[in-house]
Amino acid sequence: MDFLTYSLHHAWLIPLLPACSFLLIVFAFYSLPRLAAATAITALGSAFTLAAGVAAAVVSGGISVEKPFISKVNWFAITGLSVDWGVLVDPISAMMLIVVSLVAFLVAIYSVGYMHGDPGFSRFFAYISLFAASMLGMVLAVNLLQLFVLWELVGLCSYLLIGYYFYKVSAREAAKKAFMTTRIGDFGLLLGILLMQVMFGTLDFQELTAKLPGFIASSGSGLLTVAALLIFCGPVAKSGQFPLHVWLPDAMEGPTPVSALIHAATMVVAGVYLIARSYMLFADLPSALTVVAWFGGITALFAAVIALTQREIKRILAYSTVSQLGYMMLALGVGSLTASMFHLMTHAFFKALLFLGAGSVMHALHDTADIFKMGGLKYSMKVTHATMGIAVLAIAGIPPFAGFFSKDEILLAVSEVSMPLYFIAALTVVLTAFYMGRMFFNVFYGEPDPHQHPHESGGWMLFPLVVLAVLSVVGGIVPFALGFGDWVRFGPTHHAGINWAIAGSSTLFSIAALALAWRMYGSKQLSADAVAAKLPWLYTLSYNKFFVDQFYTLIRSIFVDGLGAVLYWIDVNIVDGLVNNLSRSYATAAGLVRKLQSGKIQQYALVYFAAAIVLVVWLGGVR
Repeated sequence: MDFLTYSLHHAWLIPLLPACSFLLIVFAFYSLPRLAAATAITALGSAFTLAAGVAAAVVSGGISVEKPFISKVNWFAITGLSVDWGVLVDPISAMMLIVVSLVAFLVAIYSVGYMHGDPGFSRFFAYISLFAASMLGMVLAVNLLQLFVLWELVGLCSYLLIGYYFYKVSAREAAKKAFMTTRIGDFGLLLGILLMQVMFGTLDFQELTAKLPGFIASSGSGLLTVAALLIFCGPVAKSGQFPLHVWLPDAMEGPTPVSALIHAATMVVAGVYLIARSYMLFADLPSALTVVAWFGGITALFAAVIALTQREIKRILAYSTVSQLGYMMLALGVGSLTASMFHLMTHAFFKALLFLGAGSVMHALHDTADIFKMGGLKYSMKVTHATMGIAVLAIAGIPPFAGFFSKDEILLAVSEVSMPLYFIAALTVVLTAFYMGRMFFNVFYGEPDPHQHPHESGGWMLFPLVVLAVLSVVGGIVPFALGFGDWVRFGPTHHAGINWAIAGSSTLFSIAALALAWRMYGSKQLSADAVAAKLPWLYTLSYNKFFVDQFYTLIRSIFVDGLGAVLYWIDVNIVDGLVNNLSRSYATAAGLVRKLQSGKIQQYALVYFAAAIVLVVWLGGVR
């Protein structure tokens, strides 16, 4: 058995290796931080090696979306329901295995340097291992129930990692916010899964694919659309789509390597992957796809506008992630699974690089996050400067960097379906280039802070930056040239091509946006304050994130706090009041009766005499 065949038939080892790493660290190596880190890195590196073998086997072995490799065992069976647990390998899952395992592996290496000296060092690597295992297992799921279980485990890991610094109030609140916000979407997802089980009697992806055409022909698409939109609720929350995006920027409270992992390759792309994996459900439901497309388009533009005015480097990148996830959803909504998955892959490379580069900068500046308190770092952090520059050009969509090819695919797909959505997507491209230039020029150019004495990061942190920089260069052109759309697709083979009118115009606008950012924040030839003063309403909305968080706080105060006040009044005045008043009435009655039992014969005689008079009067009245 050669390595490719071995990898394919042992794909179940890919999530199992980091899961074993988690158990080993927790139960054996917790007090041995170096061994804990080595265990996690070895497990993730081995998982990546197997994932590469699986991907090679898929490309060379004739495995396709229509004919996947499946290996499964029965998980449980009850009356009318039998559920399997296993692995489903096709081009979509193979690509995701490569992305998740590679980014997790590089983040683990980076974390050795970044987390050095942290008292929770071993705990961090245990969490990272479990996080990667959960996501890799979810990618390989053969049915919706298996996917949902691992989906929830991904959410649990994000809660643990966002709240890693649990002694900080802000970290605890951010972790709870992420957990509770995503629960809203997960409730809808669970309802959608239950509805699918009721309609089809199965949750297996292959069986659903076979049964869907007949169901639509016999029963129509109404109930199916409801199920699809309920399932979409999960990705809206997990992938930070408006209006459930609010948890994702606050997730910056976790360590920076966690931010890179969450934003590039695990939790937030889980929602995009769920739609892609369930695309056989959405593909024949135009109304559901329209909803997905508009959610994605609105989110992409909305988050890009917010990113224009943020000051913290990680917060800028967080809103950038929200915007790029909107781009992926938009591509799925207009029917281009290929473009969405292509952008998911390229985005994983340059967004991981941006976050790890931001971590390198903050590490050198003693956790300073405000980009306006940075400057001139190109002289003291040359490798970080060069690698982040590549990432900025990639996300801005400048050729030949990775983002150019995936961005062009999305713009082309959207232009063929909806011009309003195309305008939104094109405007988002321009805004993305501007705010990324604003961040980059503020950090690395301008006047350095004389109170700061930055230095370049060590080898543990620089190695992943260099690898990701290379991928941010070749990660678009190489898959494009090799025919990415021929195997990562849904339906007929997608023959990739460049629409030079769309690609050329978007590139020119991106270059113009970068040039404007340079004039405002690099050379300072234009005053950013003067521009903001001309559009005060837009600046206020953007800087305050369109007051969405304040709106939710108001809603909570009205409905949650208000309802709490009403229930408190009912509890005190009605429930407790009834009990307390009843006891007081018994006490009063007992006091009256006690007075009658005084033991004085004169009082008893008086009572008898009065009762006799009343009785005589009453009898006389009756006659």
